[in-house]
Amino acid sequence: MELETLNSLDQPAFTEVLGWVFEHSPWVAERTWVNRPFQSVADLHQAMVETVKESTMEKKLALLRAHPDLAARVQMADASVKEQASAGLNQLTKEEHEEFLSLNNAYTSKFQFPFIMAIKGQTKETIRGNMKERVNNDPAEELQEALTQIYKIAFFRLEDFIIK
Repeated sequence: MELETLNSLDQPAFTEVLGWVFEHSPWVAERTWVNRPFQSVADLHQAMVETVKESTMEKKLALLRAHPDLAARVQMADASVKEQASAGLNQLTKEEHEEFLSLNNAYTSKFQFPFIMAIKGQTKETIRGNMKERVNNDPAEELQEALTQIYKIAFFRLEDFIIK
């Protein structure tokens, strides 16, 4: 979709078109609409990031918890399916899958939200390494890192979606 077209949409249409960018959290697009017009993908992305940053902790945690576990064999958004497949997470051996489940469980038990990583350009090995490292972060540090990863994911999704 072209940026000019996005800028011309009313709030419900804008929300419907971009509501998927932040996983199962259309409120980000809905609240960002008031900042139109956007001059670039980066401008739109920054406005969406600011919407999240200005939201309540409850909203931020809900956004984090809306993301699927990496390598989980569950129903997830189409964008997540494609992203995980690009890193080979849909082709794990039984042992690798069990290790990812174990790492996901340890992470979620500690932080109360799933491990989130922008996996574009990553491999299952780099993802696994990040999981092992980040589980040792303190909760405040990891909350910020998880949000930073969500912002990266959103940028990649917008970049792929909007025609320049």
